[in-house]
Amino acid sequence: MAHKQYKAATKFVHAGVQPDPSTGAIMTPIFQTSTYVQSAPNEHKGYDYSRAGNPTRDALEAAFAATENARHGLAFSSGVAATDAIMHLLKPGDEVIAASDMYGGTYRLFSKIYEKIGIRFHYIDFGNLDQVAACVNENTRLIWAETPTNPLMNICDIEGLVAIRGNKNILLCVDNTFASCYLQNPLDMGADIVMHSATKYYGGHSDVIMGALMMNDDVLREELYYIQKSCGAVPGPQDCFLVLRGMKTLHLRMQKHCENGERIAYYLYNHHKVDKVYWPGFESHPGHEIAKKQMRGFGGMVSFELKDDSYAALRKLTTSLKIFSLAESLGGVESLVNHPASMTHASIPKAEREKNGLKDSLIRLSVGIEDADDLIADLEQALV
Repeated sequence: MAHKQYKAATKFVHAGVQPDPSTGAIMTPIFQTSTYVQSAPNEHKGYDYSRAGNPTRDALEAAFAATENARHGLAFSSGVAATDAIMHLLKPGDEVIAASDMYGGTYRLFSKIYEKIGIRFHYIDFGNLDQVAACVNENTRLIWAETPTNPLMNICDIEGLVAIRGNKNILLCVDNTFASCYLQNPLDMGADIVMHSATKYYGGHSDVIMGALMMNDDVLREELYYIQKSCGAVPGPQDCFLVLRGMKTLHLRMQKHCENGERIAYYLYNHHKVDKVYWPGFESHPGHEIAKKQMRGFGGMVSFELKDDSYAALRKLTTSLKIFSLAESLGGVESLVNHPASMTHASIPKAEREKNGLKDSLIRLSVGIEDADDLIADLEQALV
């Protein structure tokens, strides 16, 4: 299927999937096998061992590529595993420029694993492109961006980062998890690699762990495929099937996530007990104009702080909610509430978190696709 000629809804329903030639099954079968029979040594039907390739995973990787307008897609056992694969492209002495506001698991991978082998990281406010440009030197090999960022909802100007990279030997990778491929396509703006925690909006049902990389460059694909095959952080066929299934409704879910996210953001903004709301759809958000330019909606992620910033107030709110479940992760059909400082971002030292604006009082919501009136009523009773 030539995916680029189709609009989003058609693309999401059909991406990567062809009727099974042996049975006519409209859904790609789950090829639950570790190995494949060969007719003679090294003569086979394209598959020899499922770490190197599996038909269910191939269908998913084709779908990943289609939905990000990419030439290639690769699936990994988690978002962190996908990030790790990119880091294997680097060597000691290389330098990485990364956003100071990022997912805690990415920071942990960078600071605790790769700093120890001689890769240097610069954590910069990506809202200030002059600072990013000033940090580029002859050793810079990777610019790592998130937009919107987790959990402060900061916006990075992707085209601005592309201009900074220019024709230098630097890869620009964008973590597109919060926006999803439905709302934003960084490759179309000049990025080299897009990363997703496919656990989130791609899967959409809180029942699978997976990561994805998409790219256009053929050589880069071969390098990353070699890392994928050699390091072995691949997803199983059952997980691939679940994400293929989830992807078919991604466009419908994202529309509802966006609608509900907007309702919740404005409700919190106008609540007398709420101090600050982080959501790029507000005109007052410092990244609003850039978000309007590079996104097709503002998503279902909302963070906020209470005027009473005590732990008691935070605990009361997060444990009083009935529909919002207190849990890590995001992007599922159900609404979740998260305390980043003690949960998803606990691996970042407190001083570093606070320097970047992530207070212990910050609360993050992943707004699901339930009825918005019910979600608002749930927040109302918990904010009493």
